[in-house]
Amino acid sequence: MIQSIWEEIRREFRHGNMVTRLIIANVSVFVLVWLIYLLMLLTLGHSGNHHTYFDKMIEYLCMPADWKHLLLRPWSLFTYMFLHQEPLHIFFNMIMLYWFGRIVGDFIGDHRVLPIYLIGGLAGALLFFVFANAFFDADAIMLGASAAVMALAVAAAALAPDYLMRLILLGDVKLKYVVAVLLILDLVAIGKESNTGGHVAHLGGALIGGLFVQQLRAGNDWSAPINRLLDKILQLFRSIKGQPRKRGPHVVYRNPVKATTEAGGKQRRKPSEDSNGLSYQEQLDAILDKIKQSGYNSLSTEEKEFLFNASNRK
Repeated sequence: MIQSIWEEIRREFRHGNMVTRLIIANVSVFVLVWLIYLLMLLTLGHSGNHHTYFDKMIEYLCMPADWKHLLLRPWSLFTYMFLHQEPLHIFFNMIMLYWFGRIVGDFIGDHRVLPIYLIGGLAGALLFFVFANAFFDADAIMLGASAAVMALAVAAAALAPDYLMRLILLGDVKLKYVVAVLLILDLVAIGKESNTGGHVAHLGGALIGGLFVQQLRAGNDWSAPINRLLDKILQLFRSIKGQPRKRGPHVVYRNPVKATTEAGGKQRRKPSEDSNGLSYQEQLDAILDKIKQSGYNSLSTEEKEFLFNASNRK
């Protein structure tokens, strides 16, 4: 059974979308952390030393507010956003990652999900560091994917504010209201001085989510340099392992509304035009306008397929 589960997880990680991979990464770290705790408990017994060693390990992975600790542990800028200790903490973060990450991937491409996650997490860490040293506890530490997830949440709301989300007990709610409530809750928590550092970090991630979409619309794709860097890192690991250099997958994009050349010899339409002579961008704009007015579920099968293909264009 364990072998079957492991093989299925590996298959999902290799062939699933980036949201699936991020969820698997976060859950894997969570499980690994608690397996290490269990091992310490069994090895050291109930002397209490296992708590000390476990807390020290967690501390080395968390984002510190102390600049000296940060200089000694620069990896914590990234490890903290994949680290959770409490089951409810990771559960709600992964639920929101699934909701908002899929929307972002559908609208602007799966290849932009990870960059937004990473930039949002880094922005949250920076804001936490600044505010902790300026206003509250410079010895504080932070962990969790919340800042990175908030970046995806605000990006999703900026892309499709009227996208309808079906919530338990509430029914269909527009995405912009869901995200607005999350931001208001963060502001209230900061005012009450409840987990101030964490909620400040959420706002840092949220800011990046909005700026990312704004810059993308202006023609500046912040994800491009990050994806190039990640590709180089992957190629480096492959060369170290002795694996041959892999070329990127060859993907053929097709227009769901195909032109056909009939036996009578009708002229074939340009691939960038539909049956009404609309350009690719005009078709995409029309679909996005329809989503804003009536929600994603109002799209036809052909329109959903067109949007999916558009989201994977680089």
